[in-house]
Amino acid sequence: MAKDNLSSEDLRNQIEADPFDFAAPDSEESDSYKSIKSKPKKKKRLFLRIPLIFILFVLSALLGLNIYIKNQFKAMQTNELVGNQLANNIEFEVVSGWGANKIASELEEIGLVRNALVFSYYLRFNKIDRNIGEGLYNLNPSMTMQEVAAALLKGGQPRTKKVLIPEGFRLKDIVERVAETGFWSKEEILDAMTNNIEIYPEYLPKDATLEGYLFPASYDFPIKNDANGVVKQMLERFEQNLTIENLQLLKDSALSINDWVILASIVQSEAANFEEMPIIAGVFRNRLEQNIPLQSDPTVAYGLGKDLPDLDAVHGDMQKDHPWNTYTRMGLPLGPINNPGKEALEAVLHPIRQNENNRDYLFFLHGTDNGVAIFRPNTTLKDHNRDVRLYLR
Repeated sequence: MAKDNLSSEDLRNQIEADPFDFAAPDSEESDSYKSIKSKPKKKKRLFLRIPLIFILFVLSALLGLNIYIKNQFKAMQTNELVGNQLANNIEFEVVSGWGANKIASELEEIGLVRNALVFSYYLRFNKIDRNIGEGLYNLNPSMTMQEVAAALLKGGQPRTKKVLIPEGFRLKDIVERVAETGFWSKEEILDAMTNNIEIYPEYLPKDATLEGYLFPASYDFPIKNDANGVVKQMLERFEQNLTIENLQLLKDSALSINDWVILASIVQSEAANFEEMPIIAGVFRNRLEQNIPLQSDPTVAYGLGKDLPDLDAVHGDMQKDHPWNTYTRMGLPLGPINNPGKEALEAVLHPIRQNENNRDYLFFLHGTDNGVAIFRPNTTLKDHNRDVRLYLR
């Protein structure tokens, strides 16, 4: 056996050797040890690579996100001509109560921003969402996201435009007043009031304009309406006066709707206040029934295209014959001379035709008594001439 071949000295050395002494390992053990000691170095290099890869991944993601977001800020269309025309404006309406998410979503849907989420965050980050008011905005697909946001920050136009039409305004005055809004031109409004027979009511005489039927009131005109829509709204307001009761009163008085409006327009021009209107209406209705010329100065001025203060009786304006001259012609003038209000219309239907002695009123005048304005109705020419001497000369 192998042990028997060992010398006594070798055995002694083997026995005396420290089993825990690794100072002089044999070659096999040394190779194994080296193998074991080299493994942590590989793990260390791997641990260093993982954070570097992660950092590169994050940087790439951020770069990609930055490029993506920048692209979302670009305009939907360029400013280049498309078919020889720039992209058309798009009317966008912000409704009360809309927040950033709703506004952004609506803008994306109609093609004004690329990404609703990005735009809503942009509005919030820049605190623009707190200052966007309701109304109408004219936006264009060629606008960048920043330009769209800036336009929203400026505020929108109201959905309606308030316009006050006073009693007694002539058609030409209403054209001017409506055109002042800037939403409709004078030409558009005038054409709708004088030429568009499609919107004329059936009770309007042939070849007539809408003078007299453009009811005086405070209007909220939707700015989306065209000129015809504006005129229709005024006509509809007038037709609120065509109640069953009023139509029956007209029938009982043998007056047409047009007669009614003509008379009311004259009353509107002649009266200094609402209290005078029923008496003045009574004077004119009595004159019509008794075949006496109405002799109303405002009708003459209207026919000559003049305002009442410009009427020149000295140079013969009263004698110039035309369809509105109620001095040279009997009966009612050709058409209304302005647009009367509710009180004037009511006065024609409910006139005060007689004094306390049951005598018909046939005259009236406006004058002054010691600097105080007075209104004097009379039943006879004699009394009327007396008052002319007292209060007009």
